[in-house]
Amino acid sequence: MAVNRATKALKFESRNQILSAGIKCVFISHQKSDRAEAKKIADFLLSLDIDVYFDEYDENLKFKYQDTNPKLVTKAILDGINNSSHMLVLVSSNTLNSRWVPFEVGYGYDKTDVRALTLAGIPKGTLPEYLRSVDVIRDIDDLNNVATYLSGRPKQFLFESRKMLDYDNSSHPLMGVMDSVVNDSY
Repeated sequence: MAVNRATKALKFESRNQILSAGIKCVFISHQKSDRAEAKKIADFLLSLDIDVYFDEYDENLKFKYQDTNPKLVTKAILDGINNSSHMLVLVSSNTLNSRWVPFEVGYGYDKTDVRALTLAGIPKGTLPEYLRSVDVIRDIDDLNNVATYLSGRPKQFLFESRKMLDYDNSSHPLMGVMDSVVNDSY
């Protein structure tokens, strides 16, 4: 069963523990204005039995601390990344104004497998420069492929067990959050 490792009881003591255990955990990097979309993506990964580090349950990252205690926020982010093997950086028009996303990417760049995930309607040319060197997940089909890899299960199994829906299925939980297929005009 997948877990959100932001819960204090589920955090590892050291980065070596997660690596030696072979656990794949995805740090969800996002601008706080994109919290609802980030939660849907975290929930999608959890439904496929993929661990996430999503700040919703991290008491040190609650909004009330973000403006009053940057040291506590910085420590919580470092702990979260150190408990993760992968990072998905959600890209929206809000990302360009984020104070924390560039910091998270910079710290996680050599510690995790960093990928950018564009939210619905984000044109190709709007990726911040610090994300132009990473793999980009442009649509639901791309995310399905990455999730297949992270889950360690065959894609066919995930479809047949109804854990994963095809990108053009209107019931896909990320329909409207991400593009279902990349629009070449972007």
